[in-house]
Amino acid sequence: MSRSLKLENVTVQIGSNQVLNGISFALAQGEIGCLLGPSGCGKTTLLRVIAGLQDISGGEVLIGDTVVSRPSQTLSTEKRRIGMVFQDFALFPHLTVSSNIAFGLKNLSRAQQKNRIATLVELTGLQGLEKRYPHEISGGQQQRVALARALAPSPDVLLMDEPFSSLDRELRETLACEVRDILKAEGATAILVTHDPFEAFAMADQVGVINSGEILQWGDSYRLYHAPTHPFVARFIGHGDFLAGTLISPDRLQTPLGDIQLPQPLEGKFATLFVRPELLQVVEHGPIRAKVLQRRFRGAHYLYSIQLSDGAPLTVQSSLPLTPGDQCHIALNLTEPPIVFPGKICDIQMDMPGSLTPP
Repeated sequence: MSRSLKLENVTVQIGSNQVLNGISFALAQGEIGCLLGPSGCGKTTLLRVIAGLQDISGGEVLIGDTVVSRPSQTLSTEKRRIGMVFQDFALFPHLTVSSNIAFGLKNLSRAQQKNRIATLVELTGLQGLEKRYPHEISGGQQQRVALARALAPSPDVLLMDEPFSSLDRELRETLACEVRDILKAEGATAILVTHDPFEAFAMADQVGVINSGEILQWGDSYRLYHAPTHPFVARFIGHGDFLAGTLISPDRLQTPLGDIQLPQPLEGKFATLFVRPELLQVVEHGPIRAKVLQRRFRGAHYLYSIQLSDGAPLTVQSSLPLTPGDQCHIALNLTEPPIVFPGKICDIQMDMPGSLTPP
């Protein structure tokens, strides 16, 4: 059986509330996907749909060639050959590391169980911890045990529900890279749910940014960051600011940072430029003046909140030591095609949630 996952136009309606609306995406065997979005966006409901814990109102879910969910049919969770890794790891406290990993292997002979446990212990770097109990190992090691237990029966699809949320940031990012390597070594098809873009970047081959029950964009991390197709995606994926612009021709946009050549022509009179901090430079001389409002130290650089002469706010990163109140000159250094959305800035901002700064 192919270990692929496919959702076709999946909707979930609970009472009068449309929780998921027209969700479609596919993962090939061995691919890692991520559902990325803020709290309440519908990503956990979508994971429950894939797990068979939530009925759907429309569409289909397929694991391999088998339809496991449609409005008139929901294959039970235990028949779906899925593995799950939870936020709190959910390890059995009275079982050792080896016994936790062996929990789903009861259909194998004792020799087969021993071989499979040894393979996963080596793969997850748990050598020497086999006889310890969960309370005797670190949080990162507990996460590896939970992953090994979920992978032990060789599930068709592995589901991970915010698996790193209880760990500190440095450990989360390190472990995310390690878990990706483990999943690739196993050839596992997996889908991760998270609100953290950095986890998504570290883990996934394909990322779907979800908000208000809809996937706004599905693609690889590079494309989501450098070529977002929706303002919400641009802002949620990373820091940045929207700047009002006027179209002086279909392929040229006039902005407070100068005229911008557009990669594709736009219709109408107005468009909005999205600028990330790393695309701005503090320069000694230049036509664009700004005032420093706030600074935040980020180790290798400062992150400055500045205000242009027309009052527009921007964020710029620089290693130069400026202080609030200083006047400075900035320049736009486009290394990729500009991120531009049609329409007035006020219309775009009205459609955005109040706070979109990712963790």
